[in-house]
Amino acid sequence: MNFRTTTQATPYSLVYGVEAVLPLEQQIPSLRISIQEGFTSEENAQFCLAELEAPDEKRLEAQQKLECYQARLARAFNKKVRSQSFQVGDLVLAVRQPIILNKRICNKFTSKWDGPYVVKEAYSSGAYKIVDKDGFRVGLINGKFLKQYFP
Repeated sequence: MNFRTTTQATPYSLVYGVEAVLPLEQQIPSLRISIQEGFTSEENAQFCLAELEAPDEKRLEAQQKLECYQARLARAFNKKVRSQSFQVGDLVLAVRQPIILNKRICNKFTSKWDGPYVVKEAYSSGAYKIVDKDGFRVGLINGKFLKQYFP
């Protein structure tokens, strides 16, 4: 038989505050049912009060475990993130936008990048104003759609 320790919580116990009692446990008494039936009314009242306080502790512990898990997940994800920043005057390539749907022009060998462009202005939000090599304004673009160009 598998017994749960006090630190583990099932979704049912987190929602309803008590563990589910299976109909089979009523017919063939388990250890926890036997313990409850052996209580006096005073002991049963104390047990019920303890059971009412237990879900809050279980919920708090479950919330802490969830926060730890999310922090580990964020650390693992952020290891792969490379922040890029460009300076005014840098040469960059931009993702081809909009995606060309004409099959004669775009095939699997067509570059996904346009450029080179020159960074004219850099904004603190991660946006960049880029111009082509002749100085014609191309527009604002998010830095995640740019990559460094090395001639």
